[in-house]
Amino acid sequence: MKDIAGYLKENGIKPSLQRMRIFEYLITKKNHPTVEMIYKELVKEIPTLSKTTVYNTLNVFVEKKIVLIIVIEENETRYDAYMKVHGHFKCEDCGTIYDVEVKDETFKIKSLEKFQIDEQHLYYKGVCSKCL
Repeated sequence: MKDIAGYLKENGIKPSLQRMRIFEYLITKKNHPTVEMIYKELVKEIPTLSKTTVYNTLNVFVEKKIVLIIVIEENETRYDAYMKVHGHFKCEDCGTIYDVEVKDETFKIKSLEKFQIDEQHLYYKGVCSKCL
């Protein structure tokens, strides 16, 4: 994505430096980061950045539906800017979270045909190929 400021504006978000850098981090690192991970990386270049700003920015992104919240573990909230329908695999050894491509049909469940589905989550846990 070349025009982050334009993308944020299209989605009703004022493109401040902090917001643009946080979104850029999400789309370039693709590491499903926590607030802490984003903060530690970006505070090096934006010394005035606070964790509160990171939290608030991510909440705006989630509200505007340009970022997903991923909660695979109860005590760990992560974020993902890849909005295409997909699943996740978390390695229990190294903690890396991988995107898992799925067909849209994977999420179509006959018994839910008459329901409104607002969110879909598919998670796997195990040991990744690098750790095996």
